[in-house]
Amino acid sequence: MEYLSILCVPSIILIVIISGFLGKVKVYDAFMDGAKEGLVTVFKIFPALVGLIVSIGMLRASGTLEIITNVLKPLTDLINMPSEVVPLALMRPLSGSGAVAVLTDIFENYGTDSFIGRCASIMMGSTETTFYTIAIYYGAVGINKVRHTIKSALIADFTGMICAAIFTLVFFGK
Repeated sequence: MEYLSILCVPSIILIVIISGFLGKVKVYDAFMDGAKEGLVTVFKIFPALVGLIVSIGMLRASGTLEIITNVLKPLTDLINMPSEVVPLALMRPLSGSGAVAVLTDIFENYGTDSFIGRCASIMMGSTETTFYTIAIYYGAVGINKVRHTIKSALIADFTGMICAAIFTLVFFGK
């Protein structure tokens, strides 16, 4: 199996080159055109990314996550969601790297096999970095009206968070 995984990437590259040759496509020129297009996309989305990263840093540094966690504790207790995963639930729609940092902190404090660690793991896999994804994809194609997308995506994220707590309880107990 290890041998197969080692050959996977070179095989894909070889297939692309052979397909381009058989289709009479100038592979190098197509690659360069794609690279140029990629750089244009990076410059289009860069301001949105900088704003997102700065705002997330400010949110974490200000202590706002801890305040929100304390306010939501009665609600999380009602649905058997550990309040310790609330910072992850708040960070996940904003930033993947911020969510990974929060998840790592949860693992260090509570362990990976604890109820809290398992709930956080399921939550991480059941939700999306909504605002980051919208900033990247919609910014790349110039879409500005994202109201319904954000509403739908946040409802899906909220559902994933609630289900993470329920499934952790059902499959692993407390």
